[in-house]
Amino acid sequence: MSDTILIRPATTADYAAWKPLWDGYNAFYGRSGPTALPEEITRTTWARFHDPAEPVHALVAERDGSLLGLAHYLFHRSTIQLEPSCYLQDLFTAPAARGHGVGRALIERVYEIARAAKVPRVYWQTHETNATAMRLYDQVAEKSGFVVYRKLF
Repeated sequence: MSDTILIRPATTADYAAWKPLWDGYNAFYGRSGPTALPEEITRTTWARFHDPAEPVHALVAERDGSLLGLAHYLFHRSTIQLEPSCYLQDLFTAPAARGHGVGRALIERVYEIARAAKVPRVYWQTHETNATAMRLYDQVAEKSGFVVYRKLF
């Protein structure tokens, strides 16, 4: 088995290998079983990744032909800068691949893409209980100090 991790844009042919990673990500955040995302959201999200008019993008991490992780990011306007910001919305690594640099490689690739697009800021959020991921995040970024509030309807 190769140690090389290839980070690349997801292609439409990746759906069957991407979907278990997506399901694992959603299960991690409690969106499974009776609280699972509707299939329509998954199908629409996947279609958006491949629509050039959409600002949302998908990367996958691949080793030896197997997908090990995913990162979904989007560019959006901001009221505090002229350039867009990059929001890293979803990041997930298959449990068997954790601790082998997959998450870091995905984040670094998002950074490269943002720099190439002249986007000065990449940011994301995680759940306060996600201590494993935060150990990595503390190495590759700084905490903003902001707390997220939301209201669901």
